[in-house]
Amino acid sequence: MSLTGTPFLLTTIVLVVVALALPLTLWGKVGGPKAVRHVTRFFMLLFAQATAITLVFAIVNNANGLFDNWADLLGTGNHVRVAADLGPDGTGGKSVKDEPKVLQKFTPASDKRMGAGVQETQLKGHISGVEGEVYVWLPPQYDDPAYQDKKFPVVEVLPGFPGSAKAWFGSLEVNTQLKPMMEKGEVAPFIIVAPRTTLLGDVDTGCANIPGKVNADTWLSVDVRKMVVDNFRAEDKPDGWAVAGYSAGAHCAAKLAIAHPDRYRAGVSLSGYNDPSGEPASLTAKTPELRDENNPWKMLQRAKTPPRVALFISGAEGDGYQGGIAIKQAAKAPTTVDVVKVPAGAGGHGTVVWEHQVPDVFRWLTKQVKH
Repeated sequence: MSLTGTPFLLTTIVLVVVALALPLTLWGKVGGPKAVRHVTRFFMLLFAQATAITLVFAIVNNANGLFDNWADLLGTGNHVRVAADLGPDGTGGKSVKDEPKVLQKFTPASDKRMGAGVQETQLKGHISGVEGEVYVWLPPQYDDPAYQDKKFPVVEVLPGFPGSAKAWFGSLEVNTQLKPMMEKGEVAPFIIVAPRTTLLGDVDTGCANIPGKVNADTWLSVDVRKMVVDNFRAEDKPDGWAVAGYSAGAHCAAKLAIAHPDRYRAGVSLSGYNDPSGEPASLTAKTPELRDENNPWKMLQRAKTPPRVALFISGAEGDGYQGGIAIKQAAKAPTTVDVVKVPAGAGGHGTVVWEHQVPDVFRWLTKQVKH
């Protein structure tokens, strides 16, 4: 039974009803010795508590896109085949443009909560050694004959940790919000791509390449990117690409944009952090060296040539705002940084805040990315 499916949710509701009915109907009818009666009643109460907690978890999980499946919840999933040392640029010395085309079969997304038009595929990253699902949504102009020769800009969207690749379409409703805006010309007609980011059970990869562990950076910035260009009329130059994320995904988006101006022109960080220890479960928080290497603020400080990228960073006081100011102060032209403060009481560190930011984020991206 799917963790996020309707059957599981309905089953938890039925179990809660049963758990409430049991003590109401059987409490005074329990027979046997006193100890047996107490134990039986205790287990009825325990069953009621367990089913209530399970129902609340199912509702919260479905609303926030935390865990996709049982393997993600239990921390047993592994989407890494190999994790070779791919070098500083994460390509293993390969010329990506000369690699064979990665042609994929796409099917409509099985989870209908993601809204209309979302497609999914299972991708095996030839360079990263990672495999996982990738969701793609095409703008309304994509099939318009007037745009048949048009290449479209792309935004790669990343969830937090724990987090599902479905969340931007489900919880944040990015496609539902943007479709009418694209039809009216308020924002550019972006292709939106959501790849799996939970790759190693209950560990956050920090979107980093760590030889022997995972090549998450290459998965996101090389393999997924190449697959999109090979299968759709997508811009292949960095001017046509951006990466956006919230929470742990925000940290990733800022880091990827700063590290790879040859792949992305813009990065969006919503309620993120600079120091990887902002997510204790992150592999990049394990040693001082990894923390330093994967801190976007420090990456900007030590960059010999400031990257030609634009960054949009938003957050509340104590939840991303100060980190954004630090990055802005460290940035030198041609790097540009826009920092937005989320007001207190806007909704905390949650999808309700990020969902409301989607229109403004894509208006900003429209000004930064070639389209």
